Amino acid sequence: MTGERWQEIKNVLEAALPMSSERRRAYLDQACAADQSLRCEVESLLAADKEAQTSFLQSPPLTVRLEKGTRLGDYEIQSLLGAGGMGEVYRARDLRLRRDVAVKILPAVVSSDPERLRRFEQEATAAAALNHPNILAVHQLGTYAGTTYLVSELLEGETLREQVKRGRIAPRRVIDYGVQIAHGLAMAHEKGIVHRDLKPENLFLTKDGRVKILDFGLARLKGPEPGSAHSVLTIGSVTEPGMVMGTVGYMSPEQVRGETADHRADIFAFGTILYEMLTGKRAFQKPTSPETMTAILNEDPPNPAEVGLNIPRALCVLVERCLEKSSAERFQAARDLAFALEAASSGSTTSPVVSSKPYAKFAIAASLVAVAIIAALALGHRFLHSSIATFPTFHRLTFRPGVVLGARFAPDGRTVVYGGKFDGRSSHLYVTSADSPESRALEADEVSLLSVSDSGRAAVIRSCRQQAMLVDCQGTLATMPLAGGAPRDVMNDVEAADWVPQTDELAVAHRVGAICRVEFPIGNTVYETPGWISALRVSRDATEIAIAEHGTAGSDGGEVVILDRSGHKKAQTEAFESIEGLAWATSRNEVWFVASPPNEGWANEIHFLGVSGREGLLWKLQGMSRLHDIFRDGRMLISREDWRMGLNFRGIHDPPEKERDLSWTDLSEIMDLAADGSEVLFLEAGEAPQVGDLYLRKTDGSPAVRLGDGDWGSRSPDGHWVVASSAEERGELSLIPTGVGNRKAIPPADFIKSYGQPGFLPDGKHIVFAATNGKDWRIYTQDLEGGKPIAVTPGIGQHEPHSFQLASPDGKFVWARDLQDRLTVYPLDGSAPRPVPGLSPDDIPANWGKDSNHVYVYRNDLPAVVYLVDLASGKKVEVTRFYPRDPVGQDGVKAVRVTADGKFGAYSYLRALSELYLVRDFGVRP
Repeated sequence: MTGERWQEIKNVLEAALPMSSERRRAYLDQACAADQSLRCEVESLLAADKEAQTSFLQSPPLTVRLEKGTRLGDYEIQSLLGAGGMGEVYRARDLRLRRDVAVKILPAVVSSDPERLRRFEQEATAAAALNHPNILAVHQLGTYAGTTYLVSELLEGETLREQVKRGRIAPRRVIDYGVQIAHGLAMAHEKGIVHRDLKPENLFLTKDGRVKILDFGLARLKGPEPGSAHSVLTIGSVTEPGMVMGTVGYMSPEQVRGETADHRADIFAFGTILYEMLTGKRAFQKPTSPETMTAILNEDPPNPAEVGLNIPRALCVLVERCLEKSSAERFQAARDLAFALEAASSGSTTSPVVSSKPYAKFAIAASLVAVAIIAALALGHRFLHSSIATFPTFHRLTFRPGVVLGARFAPDGRTVVYGGKFDGRSSHLYVTSADSPESRALEADEVSLLSVSDSGRAAVIRSCRQQAMLVDCQGTLATMPLAGGAPRDVMNDVEAADWVPQTDELAVAHRVGAICRVEFPIGNTVYETPGWISALRVSRDATEIAIAEHGTAGSDGGEVVILDRSGHKKAQTEAFESIEGLAWATSRNEVWFVASPPNEGWANEIHFLGVSGREGLLWKLQGMSRLHDIFRDGRMLISREDWRMGLNFRGIHDPPEKERDLSWTDLSEIMDLAADGSEVLFLEAGEAPQVGDLYLRKTDGSPAVRLGDGDWGSRSPDGHWVVASSAEERGELSLIPTGVGNRKAIPPADFIKSYGQPGFLPDGKHIVFAATNGKDWRIYTQDLEGGKPIAVTPGIGQHEPHSFQLASPDGKFVWARDLQDRLTVYPLDGSAPRPVPGLSPDDIPANWGKDSNHVYVYRNDLPAVVYLVDLASGKKVEVTRFYPRDPVGQDGVKAVRVTADGKFGAYSYLRALSELYLVRDFGVRP
């Protein structure tokens, strides 16, 4: 705010303060007739307490605008972008990270009031924690010449308000914008932050089509929006019952009544925004603020279909649900709203919706079941070569927060058996049916379901060691009757298993050293692979086996393969980015599976593969799903999945509540931790990036910096470079600068078929990495000045994806798993390797210690206990324990890094949430 603007507001405010409310309204009508933003700013101050008014009147802001070249810490002002009620916004250059940013100079009404400034800083801190592609990133808060400034990412584009002014927006684009907004809100709500002032002015549309939610954390302090004649805000020290907070026209009924407003108030505001985008008109707009508030409390906006607008039925129903007067009848979570919007994008009709009260609630609820659940998997999509004859129906079977680890139909077809972890507890088996919402727990504990036999016996896996992502593991195969009884162990190191129909025999995939064997039945090896197998299903006539085969440990990408009883390949797909579950279809000799093509997200399509080799796409899904089972009458068990990986950091001796969340998008896997604990290198490989992306982030919470694509990586000793394997199939190596510079490719060796994790030797001139020639894995060193890879170990086990600090501090040793899966120290001079005594296959490397005689190891249990191990004696000393504070959906720690001095640690943890559905009437392909 300039000094001239401050003086203008001051003059009007001083004149209005002594007036009665009626005289004041008439005076403002006249004094602000040509400048409604002036009225908004004055009304904001009139609504504030006397102390804030006095502070504003006595504390003029900067008298001149910031000139080009002005330095505010690390930021250099370049130009003025705009000015308004919340201050002035400048384009600036971040001299440290060499990027353009936005600097907002806050108005004096905030900067000069200690209490308001304190609350603003609290809210800005909360906003800075919201690292999400659809939320404006807050970088820093500082002061300059007695006023406060906020640094955020620089956006180029326009606000949603500017676009809506040009008319209604096409439904397809409304859905796109809506899904992005809902995902951003979901992230904030999950962290306990509610916007409370969501409106088109606070939604920014970037030039590349991304929506950014603005002013998270500012809503409690911000005055009315300039240009709005129906804005009202009461500002106090906290948000309490009786306080009106928000912008009229977008406020929820509970906000109008001055009641405590939670995240569902944002959902109501979101509904008004959807309505305005679809119709070009505000949902609630009357001549005066009191009339608008009355409409919010007592009236429903005209249904778009009833006024002749050609808007999809699904969207009309969805908006009505958002605008329910009772918060209990709206969507209860922004993530559910995002799911429903994604479902609507699957191709709903534009038939009119007549939802006149009193039966509207029933109609809306019933329609939303179809929209938000059914359409998400099937609406608008056709079978290959023919249309779906009937619409499927979906019946939800699980209701508690947690993850479904496997589900199968019982022989009677009515009962469903599933394994899962719910409410933060260990894995159990449960039985349920579509006739009852309750699930009954079986006696078995710490087991995951693999298969159910025709005679009613379950094949389960115990002592599960995570194999990849969140739900696949390797452990001890056991069998147990569903009627009751303890599991009986059958075989160790099993990855997948299925009962052979009409028999009590099992087909299994189990690991023997570096090889995974398929035995059909147990004892008869028919197929071997150096990769791993996540799913194995025997055909209904017991003549074929279908498997999901993955080539790299820690990755769910791979191919679906059909084998005959002798193990010969009858059919095989191309490589998929992600495969999540398969089952034999009913009427044809083919397998259905959920997968995703390269660079297209996680498991978001249903495909088929026939024994003849014929394959194709059945449905395009909205979001990640898993296929668990298909009964002989065509009913299916499918789960909707939300998988995430978080990244936390803290001092080793700090209490858990001091942990800092450094997660960036949806899957943040720690790669490396700076020796002084100042910086983390991590991988983003979820749905947000198109390929795996490597990022650097300061552990003080500063925004992450994207380095480039890659699957694995490690920092150089001086921190200037990262050696990374690319996200492509071969994973070729390159050097990525952490500052100014260009990526440098490391010439690949012809004999290497695939690279694994790389690292630097202490001299910074050589690298060390795992690689395979197609037969076995070895560790190699290579001179960065142009030398060729030199093998320094004999064959090792399938390389450990969690160990990236391969070289010891003195550069003389590396460690890896040998062919017996033992953690082993390998001297780089070629002398005899030595297994580390006292360690088990469950111990995972975290880092070397201060010297080459000690290492840190951990287990991916919860909590993840970190030990310092003496390599000579095998003695283990506990260092710390890592455990995310919210246990719901937790599925283990994925990776741990500890600084060599034992002062700092960072870890990535897995969180999975699933909802299991019984699906009927998918239709039959000819």
